[in-house]
Amino acid sequence: MAVLLGLAAALAYGIGDFLGGLISRRIHFGLVSVIGASTAFVATGLVVLLSPTPAPVPSALLLGAASGIGSGLGTLALYRGLGRGQMGIVAPLSAIGTAAVPVVIGVVLGDRPSTIAWAGVALAFPAIWLVSTSGATERDTRFAAGVIDGLLAGVGFALLLVGLDQAGESSGLWPVVASQAAASVVVGAFMLAALRSIDRRDLPRRHLVGAAIVGITGASASVFYFWSTHEGLLSIVAVLTSLYPAVTVLLAAGVLREPISRRQAIGLALAAIAVVLIVLA
Repeated sequence: MAVLLGLAAALAYGIGDFLGGLISRRIHFGLVSVIGASTAFVATGLVVLLSPTPAPVPSALLLGAASGIGSGLGTLALYRGLGRGQMGIVAPLSAIGTAAVPVVIGVVLGDRPSTIAWAGVALAFPAIWLVSTSGATERDTRFAAGVIDGLLAGVGFALLLVGLDQAGESSGLWPVVASQAAASVVVGAFMLAALRSIDRRDLPRRHLVGAAIVGITGASASVFYFWSTHEGLLSIVAVLTSLYPAVTVLLAAGVLREPISRRQAIGLALAAIAVVLIVLA
C-alpha cells in the first residue's frame, strides 16, 4: 500500500507540474502558484470538514505549516523555472533535493530499509540525475535554463515531505490542511509584491481554471503522500514520490514534443528498475 500511494503521489505531482509549467508560459507563474495553493487549501479543508476527523494536535499543525512553507517556496521556484526553461529538465532537477534530504533524515530517525530496497533507492538517484541533464549531445552534461530554480524547489519540497511525515497520523488530514494554508500565505505574499507586473487584461479564463486544476492535483498528491508515510518508511516513500519528474518528462515529450535524449532515456529506465526493486522489497 505504501508503494502504491507513493507512486500515486508521484503521478499526481508529475501531472500537476506539467500543467503548472505549461500555464506558467502563458500567465505569471506566481498567479498559477497562488490559485493552485488556494484551491488546494479549499479542497483539503472541505474534505476534512465533511469527513470524520480527529481533533488536531498543535505539534502536528505546526509541522504541517512548516511543510507548507517549503511547499510554497518550492512551488514558486519550480513554476518560475518551468515557465522559462525546458520542462523535461527543471522538474527532474528539483527532485534531486526532494529525494536526497528525506532519505538522510529518515535514516537518522531510524529507517532501516532492506537490502533490495536500498538497491532501488541507490538506482533512483542516478536516474534522477540522468533525466535532469540537458542531453544536447552525448558528452554535454550542462543543465538547461532554470537550474537554480530547480534546486531551490527541491529543497522546498524536501521540507514538505519531511514535515508531513513527522506530523504523524494522530490528527488525520489536519496537517495537510495546515500545509496548504501556509503555502497559500507564502505564495499570496509573493503575489502582493508582484501585482504590478501582471496585466489583468490578459488572463484568459481557461488558464485560471487550469491553475485551479493544478491545485487539485497538488492537493491529491499531498494526501496520497501523507497516507503513504503511515504505511511505509520515509526513506522509501519519499524516493518513490520524488520520481514524479518521469511523468513530467513523458508528458512533455508526448504533448510538447520535447525530445528525450539518450541520457534521459537511460534515467527513465533506471527509475523503472528502481520502482521494481522497491516493490519487491
